[in-house]
Amino acid sequence: MILKTKKNTKRLKASVYAFLFAASAFAQNANPIPQSYENAAIPDSAKNAQLEEVIAVGTRTAPRTATSTPLPIDNLSAADLKSSGQISFDKALQYKVPSFNSVSLPVQDATSLLDPYEIRNLGPSRTLILINGKRKNMSALAYIQNTPGKGEVGADLAAIPMSAIKSIEILRDGASAQYGSDAIAGVMNIILKDKIDYSEASIFSGIRAAGDGLTYGANLNTGATFANKGFVNFTASFKDQRISDTKQNIDPWADADPNIGFGADLNYVKNWLAKNPSGKNIAGSPAITSANLVINTSIPVNNNASVYGNAAFVTKRVLSFANGRTPYWKSTDYGLLTAPGQTYDGFRPTFEGEMKDYNATVGLKNKVNGWNIDMSGTAGGNEQLYYVNNTINFSLGAKSPIAFRPGGFKFNHLVGNIDITKAVADNLSLAFGSEFRSEQFEIVAGDTASYSGGGANSFPGFRQENAGKFGRFNIGFYADMSWDITKNFLVNLTGRYERYSDFGDAFVGKFSTRLNIVPKILTLRASASTGFKAPSLHQLNLQLAQATFVAGNIAIEGILNNSNPSVKQLGVPALKPEESINFTGGLGFTPNKNLSITLDYYNITINNRVVLSSRLKKSGFDAASDLYKLMDGAGVSAVSFFINGINTRSQGIDFVVNYKNLALGSGSKLNFNLAGNWNQNVRIGGIATPDAISKAGGVIFNRTEESIILTARPQYKAILSVDYVQKDKLSISLNNTLFGTSKFVNADLPNSGKSAEDKDADKYAYLEFLPQILTDLVVSYDFSKSFSASFAANNILNITPKYTLKNLSTENQVMSGKTVSNDEYYRNILSFNGRYAMTSYDASHFSILGTTFMLTLNFKF
Repeated sequence: MILKTKKNTKRLKASVYAFLFAASAFAQNANPIPQSYENAAIPDSAKNAQLEEVIAVGTRTAPRTATSTPLPIDNLSAADLKSSGQISFDKALQYKVPSFNSVSLPVQDATSLLDPYEIRNLGPSRTLILINGKRKNMSALAYIQNTPGKGEVGADLAAIPMSAIKSIEILRDGASAQYGSDAIAGVMNIILKDKIDYSEASIFSGIRAAGDGLTYGANLNTGATFANKGFVNFTASFKDQRISDTKQNIDPWADADPNIGFGADLNYVKNWLAKNPSGKNIAGSPAITSANLVINTSIPVNNNASVYGNAAFVTKRVLSFANGRTPYWKSTDYGLLTAPGQTYDGFRPTFEGEMKDYNATVGLKNKVNGWNIDMSGTAGGNEQLYYVNNTINFSLGAKSPIAFRPGGFKFNHLVGNIDITKAVADNLSLAFGSEFRSEQFEIVAGDTASYSGGGANSFPGFRQENAGKFGRFNIGFYADMSWDITKNFLVNLTGRYERYSDFGDAFVGKFSTRLNIVPKILTLRASASTGFKAPSLHQLNLQLAQATFVAGNIAIEGILNNSNPSVKQLGVPALKPEESINFTGGLGFTPNKNLSITLDYYNITINNRVVLSSRLKKSGFDAASDLYKLMDGAGVSAVSFFINGINTRSQGIDFVVNYKNLALGSGSKLNFNLAGNWNQNVRIGGIATPDAISKAGGVIFNRTEESIILTARPQYKAILSVDYVQKDKLSISLNNTLFGTSKFVNADLPNSGKSAEDKDADKYAYLEFLPQILTDLVVSYDFSKSFSASFAANNILNITPKYTLKNLSTENQVMSGKTVSNDEYYRNILSFNGRYAMTSYDASHFSILGTTFMLTLNFKF
């Protein structure tokens, strides 16, 4: 192919040189280690975008415009993401899409590499992520901590740089029939930038109002246009984020207490904490250094065919810290961590992770006799390797190393797609196709010292006998028909068959329809579908022992897979796919070109839901029981496993009220957008507890597990955005995000270990986060055609999470000889004696970091 002009070549070279110079400067200082619219996808005159913009997600027939899809779809542009003031893709979605939630939590080990996210509070594994319409690989990590997302696997959204994104389409409806497994809650299609009119570079820097968490980085997007509509687009991004610490102080009375603390001398604890109020503990966000490269291209072969491709690679280094080991918690380090001549003063282990995530697609689009044929191959993977430093293995005593390699995880897939579509008549389109997918999951063993005996203190390594590679293959076929019965009445039918090498067949279908009652003014839509989600390879094969925080202590607890002979003896069945039934119904009202109102109801039933069971504690069973012997043989104090344990029903409402182009004088206008989500999750039916476990009194799904799945995310969330634009020079975005109540039954609250089937609500307590409104302000100004700047002040009122404890008795408690209220006593337990007082050790419904600032300078050339 020949470039259109020599200018494109010079511009591309200049861009690359400029970026390499900026990247070099960045590396020398690196840490060593317009408005959101929840588009209703029906008459959409309220959006500041082209009305004829094509929507690719939600149908396998010919793509439709935003005004003709029968399903609820959010459509966000790159400008929408930027107006959030956030620098990572997942956090931008958090403050732009009410049905999307993702929160960072401190001290959650491998979870610090990527945060769990959810649409409609259904877990990350039930939202399928696409890049340019092709399936993105999952992460190698299965979340196993007692946090939202527990037992789930999702893609790493933060690995996708916002500077590479053209737009986002979020289908808020079950789509297993169109796309296969993992699409029960919906589909997110990330559309990469393609043709460009100019190159763009930006540098940014930000900091918390508290003075830490310094973040800085650089982005470059450039490319060239080829003759005959070809293009290549290149994005590079670097970011460095330093540690942030909210410096929460420890209660000495609690830390000295023998029941919820360490049973140390109170005066000694008081004196030591007077010098170290936070116990040298860090409660904030980790240090992250990352680099991203993204390429997107299309090369025409002739008038009817083109070769296309895209590829992305991210490398990320994360440095976080385990809880600081005070000298009254761990009384010695055998002289290994304390410098000669200095008095032992405790130590603080680090948890470090290296992650690599990649995906690449190559395909051919061709048109033959009116048939559009798209054939592609995709490869993707995620690798996470962990490092634990500044700690010891107490089982090895003075012979212990102080740096460990505890192992990690790897996941990769190979995907082949063929999609064929044709408009066989003016009102009828057909599509059919197939997807072939091969997946592999690997558990990487740690070094021997990391798991010998008790293992590395804070994060034991993965044992050699639990390591291994596990794979499977599946093939799926689908057929899709879209029929405009009349000009105003559309129906869509889809069917899909899948066969997996490890669990067999699945067949699902979908029916959707759209009726224009008053053309261009009032529209009704509805859909009904069945869906499925195959158990991930992680859930099928994960087996390890890991340190877990329980009631102020670190315990070694195990996860055993269902193939383990001992687990089979307990009657735990092999995993099978989840099955779902989805119903949606909605309307859109567009009385004029500037106002639109949409409302959608959804109801999702999931049967055979895969969950990670409660921790079955060895101390709770007779020494002669099979459960006790199982845990004793595994060398753990408690054990969990994955099981098709429960059925759930999720229902809710999404709404959008959108008004634009309110004139405020010559060249100035206001745009308003109010979007919200209300969601209710309930468990239906009984709990599938194996007989051997129930007879021994074991509980596989308790109040804590139920709260993680059903109530730990906000029950409602709303976003009010006001945009002011002045003569295309100055823009001001004011965003207000309401986070509703969420409930969490922490594992240390009274009766939290009771079965979720226990109907007596008076016997268990829970933590309830209070509703809060966060306000963000983003101001942008174009100084010239080639230079602009924006300043973001996020959470300008410095709002932090607050909670109350419900259903606690009013009795007082004794803590190190001091009488305190029951509320104060349990707040210490939940916060590890004040170390995480702002929320709790396990839960939060939005960030604890408070006010942050970000300045971005943009250059076009």
